[in-house]
Amino acid sequence: MATIRRQVAVSESLKLTTPGRVPFSVEFMPPRDDAAEQRLWGAAEAFHDLGVSFVSVTYGAGGSTRERTLRVAEQLATKPLTTLVHMTLVNHTVDEIKELIRNFASVGLTNLLALRGDPPGDPNAEWIPTEGGLLYTSELIELVKSMPECEDFDIGIASFPEGHYRAADLEADTTYTLKKLRAGAEYSITQMFFDIEHYLRLRDRLAAADPEYGTKPIIPGLMPITSLRGVRRQMELAGASLPASLEKRLLAAAAGDEVKNKAAIREVGIEVTTEMAERLIAEGAPDLHFMTMNNVRATQEVLHNLGMAPAWGPGYGHDMVR
Repeated sequence: MATIRRQVAVSESLKLTTPGRVPFSVEFMPPRDDAAEQRLWGAAEAFHDLGVSFVSVTYGAGGSTRERTLRVAEQLATKPLTTLVHMTLVNHTVDEIKELIRNFASVGLTNLLALRGDPPGDPNAEWIPTEGGLLYTSELIELVKSMPECEDFDIGIASFPEGHYRAADLEADTTYTLKKLRAGAEYSITQMFFDIEHYLRLRDRLAAADPEYGTKPIIPGLMPITSLRGVRRQMELAGASLPASLEKRLLAAAAGDEVKNKAAIREVGIEVTTEMAERLIAEGAPDLHFMTMNNVRATQEVLHNLGMAPAWGPGYGHDMVR
């Protein structure tokens, strides 16, 4: 019987020596077609060369990318890349969840990001549990912990700097987050945000509420802005806010024409993400997690600004990565 190579635990990867000032990681989405798949593998190879700490693979609402998520994650792990697989509860019974988790375990994918997930079609719709399924992420964590074949699993969760939009208030959000950490999650990755104070206050309130479990690593989720319309849509779906000062900078760059001035908007977006990353490094963030949309360039430009990657573009010779 073939031996399954165990993955480095994400929570352990945060403690390893890194070539940069701080570990960085990236999020990928399962590709929709052949062209997108080629872009994904090119991005995976580029980030491997840049020394990425780990990569994560999203899981579509209602399990819509179930097979592709497993296939892509398994291939990424052979690069080799430490690979974190997203898992949601939407439209899955307990038996289906167990089957999927056993599939992960059978190919050595032992890093799991446990999520409740959004309703398919409309993320802001009422969340209705699947008959025979689970209601809370903490139940998913407890289920994984109870399965003998998952003894090597390292589990992460999502956290929300502005509070989850379904939580009544920040106190309730803190309670829910701690429940997941106490159930066995080793770290969290935040929803994207653009105000560092939200991240710092999340860290403060978790630590104050529980000095043991509330001090587990909180990885900030960053998305370099390349489109004003795109970031507005992303924040709307996330139930989060775009700071007025940032929106003003982006609108000034757009100068009334987002298409014509897309390069100027993108330049501001890269500047903003670089500024955020510098502050987060200074504040002791354990890792910088970039939501890449399967692209390399914007993230590499930020990393270059931080002194953590070569420059991108013609004329840089061997400094250009793919």
